[in-house]
Amino acid sequence: MLGSFSSTHDDHDDPDRTTSSSSDLLYLHYHQSSPSLPQPVVDNCSPSAFVSPPPPPPTTTTAMTGTATATTTTAAAIQPTSMQMRQLLVTTAELLERSNFSAAHRLLTLLTSSSSPFGDSTDRLLHQFSHALSLRLHRLSSAVTTMSYLPHYSNNNNIISAGVFSFGPGVPSCSLPGTRVSPRTDTDSLQSCYLSLNQVTPFIRFSHLTANQAILDAIEGENSVHILDLDIMHGVQWPPLMQVIAERKLADGGSDDNSSARVLPRTIQITGCGRDLGVLRRTGDRLSRFAQSLGLTFEFHPLLVTCETDPILLREISSVPSQALAVNCPMCLHRQLRDDSRDLCVFLRRIKSLRPKVVTVAEREGNNNSPSFLRRFAEAIEHYTAIFESLEATLPPSSRERLEVEEVWFGREIRDIVAEEGALRKERHERFECWESFLRSSGFSNVPLSPFALSQAKLLLRLHYPSEGYQLQFRKNAAFLGWQARPLFSVSSWR
Repeated sequence: MLGSFSSTHDDHDDPDRTTSSSSDLLYLHYHQSSPSLPQPVVDNCSPSAFVSPPPPPPTTTTAMTGTATATTTTAAAIQPTSMQMRQLLVTTAELLERSNFSAAHRLLTLLTSSSSPFGDSTDRLLHQFSHALSLRLHRLSSAVTTMSYLPHYSNNNNIISAGVFSFGPGVPSCSLPGTRVSPRTDTDSLQSCYLSLNQVTPFIRFSHLTANQAILDAIEGENSVHILDLDIMHGVQWPPLMQVIAERKLADGGSDDNSSARVLPRTIQITGCGRDLGVLRRTGDRLSRFAQSLGLTFEFHPLLVTCETDPILLREISSVPSQALAVNCPMCLHRQLRDDSRDLCVFLRRIKSLRPKVVTVAEREGNNNSPSFLRRFAEAIEHYTAIFESLEATLPPSSRERLEVEEVWFGREIRDIVAEEGALRKERHERFECWESFLRSSGFSNVPLSPFALSQAKLLLRLHYPSEGYQLQFRKNAAFLGWQARPLFSVSSWR
């Protein structure tokens, strides 16, 4: 139902859906005719890369003096609930906030030994947050107390193992099980994991389809369009849009007459931003071949970004009067934030000065940018609990793709939110109301999403993610995708 969370991917008739619309083709055709993309490579995420949790303590029997009664205690009898385990995470965070490192260490040892990347959603959530808290403990204690952390190293036949902590006088040095201080999250593993994330969750596809429909609505009647994608990754967003433009061209008989208001551009230029020039060039080659197969005039320009907030980035973009400009911001504005919002405001005003026809913004729905660590931590637990539950409902327990996504992608985000501070913290998610305020103060106005956008999102969930837990909501001229009653992602359109 529009305006409130409800199940929207059932088989009931949908008054907003047109069965033969080009909007439906926007989703369907790419999965039939798109060029093959590189397959994800699981890196450091195979089961052998993790240490399985220890088995439960053995059953113990204690004889009572003077009686024949024996008391048997098993691990199952004292197994804490998921709510209690999450409360232990919060308690550990509070201890860290009070610099009580020895007590925090004892709780982390318990949490780490009780969690696993292979268990249910609660086990896996505990695994990621315990690791993140361990990293925060390492960094805080190294700044406040005497601490020794050395990698595997041999000197005079003495082997010193990683993960050895000294918390000061009176507290013995010890090792946290499973502590990994420097997880490998390089460009290759993230690029690979992005493809898995796109396949096993609806979040990225929902963002792409909804943003594409907003762009199509904005560029009708234009001869040429220039798309500035601020984080193009593998470019999987654009073949469906090209497909619709090519089909519209065939429907119009290939005529160059733009008398029809429904005519779409014949010429497409994409400037793709990214941090790996090799990936950008391969992405451009794939998109160029796909456009050529459709008979479209196409240009691709790679733009290498060297840091999260690159002031030179937009200086290389110029506005051409004969070309409609569309700016796509896929999950990237939150990385422009710092402890203040000056960099983001400058960035948005520069985009506004380019006079784009449309700016599409896809962002996470989470208040993970609070300066208060405890508030940020509590919000992150709620946000990622919903994400991990959605993954459990979508994928089987043995799924390697789920393991990769949780460890490399979402695990990296959790570590950033929990363990980092200041300029090192990049994952600064905010709710839609915050982005709305920033955009309006920078001169943008909200453009309502069309009914086709809702139809696309419903079709996506109905065909590929039939779990009743996924919920759609349209409010404030934006689209929201969530799990159960919690919004997790939003997409909006601006100009």
